[in-house]
Amino acid sequence: MSRELEILDSEIRTCTKCELHKNRKNAVPGEGPADAKIMFVGEGPGQNEDEQGRPFVGAAGKLLTELLELIGLKRSDVFITNIVKCRPPNNRAPRKPEIQACNPYLKEQIRLIKPKIVCALGTPAIGTLLGEDHSATKVHGKPASKGSVTILPMYHPAAALYDASLREVLRSDFGILKKLLDNTTSHETSTKKSEAGVSRETLEKWV
Repeated sequence: MSRELEILDSEIRTCTKCELHKNRKNAVPGEGPADAKIMFVGEGPGQNEDEQGRPFVGAAGKLLTELLELIGLKRSDVFITNIVKCRPPNNRAPRKPEIQACNPYLKEQIRLIKPKIVCALGTPAIGTLLGEDHSATKVHGKPASKGSVTILPMYHPAAALYDASLREVLRSDFGILKKLLDNTTSHETSTKKSEAGVSRETLEKWV
C-alpha cells in the first residue's frame, strides 16, 4: 500500500462523519494492490467484515473469489472496497447521508489507485458511481466510461446467494470484465511498443 493510501486507511478507520461509526467494531477501508487495474465497489461491510476489518470475507466474498478465478484472477490482483466503510445496522441498505459522508473516501481511493475498470456491485454502488436512476437490473453488464475509468455495473454476489439464477448472470458479466481487461492490456502493450519504436527512430536519426 502506498503512503497516501495508508494515511487514507487510517483516516477511514477513525472516521466519525456519520452515525454508522457508533456501532462498528471495525471500519473497513478496503484492501488490494495500490496499482490495481480493477477495483470492486460493494455496498457496505456485513457482520464478518465488521469483525475482521476486511471487505468481502463472508459467503459473498467466497463467491467473488470463485468468479475471479473463473477469469484467471486472484483476489490479491484486485482492490476491493465499499461505498460505505462501516456496517449499517442489521445489514440494512446504507442511507443517503451515510453514502454522501463516505463518498470522498471512495473518490480518493479511485484517484490514488487509478484503476482502469471499476466494478460496481449492486444497485447502491451502481447508483453512487453512475447516478441514482441506474440499477443492477437495468444496466448490469453494460460498461460506461467516466473520464479515464470504465465502470462495469454488476449484481452484488450476495444477491446470487439468494437467487441462484443470478449466478449465471454474474458469470456472464465477469466474462465481459475479462474482455475489458484484455482490451486494456492489449492497448497498453501496443502503446509501449509504439513509444519504443519512436525512441529507436529518434536514436537512429542522431547516430
